[in-house]
Amino acid sequence: MPVKVAEKSLVREYTEAIIIALLLAIFIRTFVVQAFKIPSGSMIPTLLVGDHILVNKFGYGVKNPLNGTSWIAVHDPRRHDVIVFKYPQNPSQDFIKRVVGVAGDRVEVVRKKVFVNGEPFIEPNAVNLDPEILPSPRDEMAPLTVPPGSVFVMGDNRDNSHDSRFWGFVDLKAIRGKAFMLYWSWDSENFTVRWNRIGNIIP
Repeated sequence: MPVKVAEKSLVREYTEAIIIALLLAIFIRTFVVQAFKIPSGSMIPTLLVGDHILVNKFGYGVKNPLNGTSWIAVHDPRRHDVIVFKYPQNPSQDFIKRVVGVAGDRVEVVRKKVFVNGEPFIEPNAVNLDPEILPSPRDEMAPLTVPPGSVFVMGDNRDNSHDSRFWGFVDLKAIRGKAFMLYWSWDSENFTVRWNRIGNIIP
């Protein structure tokens, strides 16, 4: 005698769909792409306060989300990459800066000018907005050699960025990913959307 299979209830179907959607969202956020908001001006003019960006989390490989070790390595960050990472002095905070030096590089700052391995580091998106030369690592930094498994980072707004010049290197395990696109930009001062920035690729 044929037996009729009971159809799933509507509630069960919706519940399963929601659970699958949540698991997929968690997977994508953990391993593929994650959204971040820019809260400060340290990356002006590349990134403005109120920009919302997407970060590629698998470009440098697949990482263990608990300790940052690589499960599948692709390549390490390169000079000029804009990266999001856990702030070394407070890992609960995320910072965004540009890679200036990689392992083995010798980085120094002389009267605001950045040198890597004795050569000027040319970054078209970096600016110095304060003409004053300060006797601090901001404008005068003795040579430092980037250790293995680390990078040296700086903000594009060179005169207003709390970066490796002050607190040292970023461990590769602390890097969340490479910033690649703006998906939203809100100017809170003028209470308006910066439509011309939406969809821009981050240089």
